[in-house]
Amino acid sequence: MFDFGPVLENVSFQNMRFDPDQTPFARLASEMATAFGYTAELSVDPRLLQLLRLRVAQLNPCSYCLILHTEVSTKIGISSILVAHLPSWRESTMFSAKERAALRYCEALTIFDQERFAAAHDELRTHFTERDVAEIAAVIINMNVWTRLKLAQGAVPVDAERMRASGRNADPR
Repeated sequence: MFDFGPVLENVSFQNMRFDPDQTPFARLASEMATAFGYTAELSVDPRLLQLLRLRVAQLNPCSYCLILHTEVSTKIGISSILVAHLPSWRESTMFSAKERAALRYCEALTIFDQERFAAAHDELRTHFTERDVAEIAAVIINMNVWTRLKLAQGAVPVDAERMRASGRNADPR
């Protein structure tokens, strides 16, 4: 599949609110990431799934997830132009009809509205199999769990050099 090499090698994060390892939840979230995160092998196009991960990170402005998924997007060959204007996908001709349907579904599931979600689901089913929809939903749900976990724990990017100079350790997650 893809060789991701080191990801987040040039940035460190510090938990400003709490250590997520205080409960088993972080381990459970990690298991979900193994199954549906950016290194998971799924049947849906990896490029599309990565766009969805990044879009969730944008909608739930999580610094950790934005930095991670922007870097992963670059590593798998998604252009910086596409990444930069993902928030304005409705105004772009660079996204296919399938991608647009998936992005609409992603937004409807992330910022849930029953009426909008039902229509987005119906549109998604015109482009994808039931299995594909289940994978797409799982990826989006997984990303929503991670963005909210990272926001709750206060995972913020820190200047690694400044942290070393002050004698504090940054959380390398």
